[in-house]
Amino acid sequence: MEPDYTKLKKRPAHPFETLAVAIAFSPRLEAILMETKRMVNMFGSQLVIVHVGKKDTHHEDVLDKLINKINFSKIKYRVIWMEGEPVDTILKLCKLNIVDLLILGALEKENLYKYYVGSIARTISRRAKCSVLLLTNPSINPKKMRKIVVNGVDNPKTIHTLKATQYLARNEKITDFTVVQEVNTPMLSMAIAESGTEPEVSKIKKEMQEEDFNKLNSIINSIDSQGVQIDLKVVKGKPGYAISHFARQNHYDLIVFNSPDTHLGIFDRIFTHDIEYVLADMPCNLLIIHSRV
Repeated sequence: MEPDYTKLKKRPAHPFETLAVAIAFSPRLEAILMETKRMVNMFGSQLVIVHVGKKDTHHEDVLDKLINKINFSKIKYRVIWMEGEPVDTILKLCKLNIVDLLILGALEKENLYKYYVGSIARTISRRAKCSVLLLTNPSINPKKMRKIVVNGVDNPKTIHTLKATQYLARNEKITDFTVVQEVNTPMLSMAIAESGTEPEVSKIKKEMQEEDFNKLNSIINSIDSQGVQIDLKVVKGKPGYAISHFARQNHYDLIVFNSPDTHLGIFDRIFTHDIEYVLADMPCNLLIIHSRV
């Protein structure tokens, strides 16, 4: 029976009704499954466990023993084994199973581990039609995420990303999270340098920054708090690098981005928002919210 793909059209970014986890038989498999179990229980989701590779008795036995050890008895789950090119196969299975959130294990440095972290993870992050969570340090004793920072880029998707983050925060019982607006002052000055004298350039730059700040603040104020406070901070620096540095310095557990697309905001017309930096050197877990609306 063919899946009902109409369920994908204009499907909101949350709730996370169906989670998928793409696994490899690495030393961190148990930790990734433990983290996934926590997420499934927290959101009340059903689960799809995906392995891209040949199904054999040995690996099937290893996975069965782990699932029994972790105790998935109260979780509605199924395991899918499929051979093929990893990226296309994972994306196909996510579409077939109407997945809302795909979980992948990841190491912090992209060049250290290529299978699910390097080019595969980056390609999935660009192409996935569902949200993607990259776990940098999965643990067999998972802890809830306490500090969350969201990239507040000027984009129509951002309001949906903020609402999805608010949904996550409520489920984690977090009372607040931070939205960061990145401002690349040198590049902005260069982009408007032909507009006039130095004082005129400074005036235009200040007006643009204030306009963008007020616009983002207005979006935040339009969201029903539902018990979760959203704090807005301005961070100067290169897009991608600035929020990554901010998250590392302030010990955040999770960075949240919009899924990549053609940005429509004024700052994005001046310079490209760069999720690639964060993917290459992740300071913490990374959640990429895909908005279908």
